[in-house]
Amino acid sequence: MTEIIKKNIAILGSTGSIGTQALEVVDANPDHFQIEVLTAQNNCDLLISQALKYKPNVVVIGNDKHYDKVVDALDKHDIKVYAGENALASVVEMDTIDLVLTALVGYSGLKPTIRAIEAGKNIALANKETLVVAGELITGMAREKGVNIYPVDSEHSAIFQCIVGEFHNPIEKIILTASGGPFRGMSKEQLEKVTKAQALKHPNWDMGAKITIDSATLMNKGLEVIEAKWLFGLKPEQVDVVVHPQSIIHSMVQFEDGSIKAQMGLPDMKLPIQYAMAYPQRLKSDFQRFNFVNYPALTFEQPDKKTFRNLALAFEALDKGGNMPCVLNAANEIVVAEFLKDKVGFLEMSDIVEHCMEKIAFINAPTYEDYVNTDKETRIRALELID
Repeated sequence: MTEIIKKNIAILGSTGSIGTQALEVVDANPDHFQIEVLTAQNNCDLLISQALKYKPNVVVIGNDKHYDKVVDALDKHDIKVYAGENALASVVEMDTIDLVLTALVGYSGLKPTIRAIEAGKNIALANKETLVVAGELITGMAREKGVNIYPVDSEHSAIFQCIVGEFHNPIEKIILTASGGPFRGMSKEQLEKVTKAQALKHPNWDMGAKITIDSATLMNKGLEVIEAKWLFGLKPEQVDVVVHPQSIIHSMVQFEDGSIKAQMGLPDMKLPIQYAMAYPQRLKSDFQRFNFVNYPALTFEQPDKKTFRNLALAFEALDKGGNMPCVLNAANEIVVAEFLKDKVGFLEMSDIVEHCMEKIAFINAPTYEDYVNTDKETRIRALELID
């Protein structure tokens, strides 16, 4: 019998949707995973509760206003507590960490992921914005350091699962599936009237607010298109999107002989999370099983890029390259945050993203500092357009 060696896991963003589900995976597989680091930005109460349960070596609270509260709760339990952005970026370098699960939301995941790669840590990546913003930089560093990046997004996990054992066979194209979101089939006139509450009701997936809004605008799929290009070393024309409302086929790979492989299952993020954390093993699970009889029809249709312009804008950013995906992401993070505050309309979000892509200076071969400056400049301009 093969000896089981526990992986020491750092979960960046342990109080969010992906982080809490990752801890459920740990609960189900205590012989395989040990929690070494937990981090949160603001949810100190849940972070404390998690730390008391999993007894990590270290916790980091991003907002240092909560530092004293976390220290008071954990100090007597011999759990080290740090605070702030720099602590988050430094903690991933710990020698005891085997795998870093990056489950932070948005641009905030970039710096700690870079530091983890520099420290030679394998990455389970649930933060697509890291590759959207700086895909060339991140993948180049990973190759140089011999670091593996395991995708956690259900679509990219599906692609990864389809190409295992096919590494010597060139991919002709990949097909990312999209549910179409809650507003599939609506006209622009109808979309002008949609509310925040309506946009937060995804038909198939239970996710955080940011990704749920991105799914409603199809920006999430656009970000996934850019991420896929870097994860799998593809050209822009090798990435396709099809709307599949049932969300049973999570994505597909077409090879040069015309054969297509698909990964299927009921919508449940714990499966791709577990696959990334346990790779190359497939651990036994009690996840609900898919039954074909319950789904007599699986349907597919072209995405409406004219109505849901974010997907078209993402393809434009991918084609142009350079710092343009960084502009796309930064502008989108601002407009989503403002939409959630009822300060911008649903369709206005695409207008502002497009304006930023047109006005922010293009850099063909950006450095890390260029990405940082582009992100900052774009956010300022996007906010100006809203104010």
